Amino acid sequence: MGCVSAAQAADLGVDSLKDPLPDTLTYQGVTVYGTIDVGYAYQTNGRPLGGIVSNLEYIPFNATRNFTGQSISTLTASGLQQSNIGVKIEEGIGLGWTAIGKLDTGFNPLTGELDDGCRSMKENIGKPVSQQTSSGDTSRCGQALNGVAYGGVSNAAYGTLTVGRQNSLQLDAIGTYDPMALSYAFSFLGVNGADGGSGSTQAARWDNSVKYQYAYGPVHAAAMYSNGGEDTGTLGTDYAFNAGINYKGLSVDGVYTKEHGAVNIKNIDSYNAAQIAAGNLVANISDDETWSLMGKYTFELGGGFKDYGPGDKVTLFAGYTHVNQTNPSSAAPLTAVTNGGYVVSTINDAFQTAKVFDFYWTGAKYALASGWSFTGAYYHADQNSYVADSGPCTKGGASASLNRVPIKRMP
Repeated sequence: MGCVSAAQAADLGVDSLKDPLPDTLTYQGVTVYGTIDVGYAYQTNGRPLGGIVSNLEYIPFNATRNFTGQSISTLTASGLQQSNIGVKIEEGIGLGWTAIGKLDTGFNPLTGELDDGCRSMKENIGKPVSQQTSSGDTSRCGQALNGVAYGGVSNAAYGTLTVGRQNSLQLDAIGTYDPMALSYAFSFLGVNGADGGSGSTQAARWDNSVKYQYAYGPVHAAAMYSNGGEDTGTLGTDYAFNAGINYKGLSVDGVYTKEHGAVNIKNIDSYNAAQIAAGNLVANISDDETWSLMGKYTFELGGGFKDYGPGDKVTLFAGYTHVNQTNPSSAAPLTAVTNGGYVVSTINDAFQTAKVFDFYWTGAKYALASGWSFTGAYYHADQNSYVADSGPCTKGGASASLNRVPIKRMP
């Protein structure tokens, strides 16, 4: 359970401060873009910096992690937004059609290294808790293009078709409806990652995927398919559907997702001696089924200043996601390869009964005409008590209770 708030200034309105860079870096339909996010963080109980995607573990207090008790004071990265660099393509090719594409990768601006959550997990295997550094599972695992890498075509009358490595429909949706815009430092949806991957963080971005999007008036819809495979976040096929409406200040979307063979890298503190000796990451393999409903409404308050254009706005957000995880319908091999080429030892019977969890969130954003904005949000997660592992040490299943445990936030 948590309440968080943030303030941002998009434009301080100081005329004497001129931006030396052009508004866009575009040539012949190709735009180069990037973000560098560096800040300061203090934690009363945390871990030293590691290779995690967000550089620091911004949400250390939950039911599955034990922390060192250290106070951490440090520069950190990607607190508000993922630091990245990329290229976007949008070029007309005639008859109303446009060629589109996007390539981007996330990096740590403090070290210059590509984001590699899998390495951050692997580096801590076998270490006592007091010696572990920040770590976390993610679909960004050191790939040259760990964000998205897709191309396609778009037409106002026929919709948009893209192919490649793409955000899941669920990740796209929560990015739109999260009040904190998936900020690693402030948003549970951003730093946790499970909602965007429909239960499995590794599956937040689908490789080998096809996505089709269509809009007619205020109504829009989308469908997505991936055949998964080696070196991805899902070993089997995946499909998802989205439908929504935008009318005046109201926006509502619903998403349904089904994933087969999703990779869930286990918490390194739960590895047994044999798994530590093997040196591989260990992953529960699951079939995930998710549905979600989310919306927002924007109130135009008016009263804008002459030099700033439109007036102030208030946007209200709310969302709900239901996730159901079960053992895979098709067992994975004893070892498999996930994002970034990392070898994982697989477990195909981690869920003797379904693991069910729900995400709830709500919030509000007040945007001033001057460019300042203020945001507050509340996040909550519930998980059922399910029967886990049927291995030799827990034959018949062990209870894995986490019923209505609140998700706590950093002070």
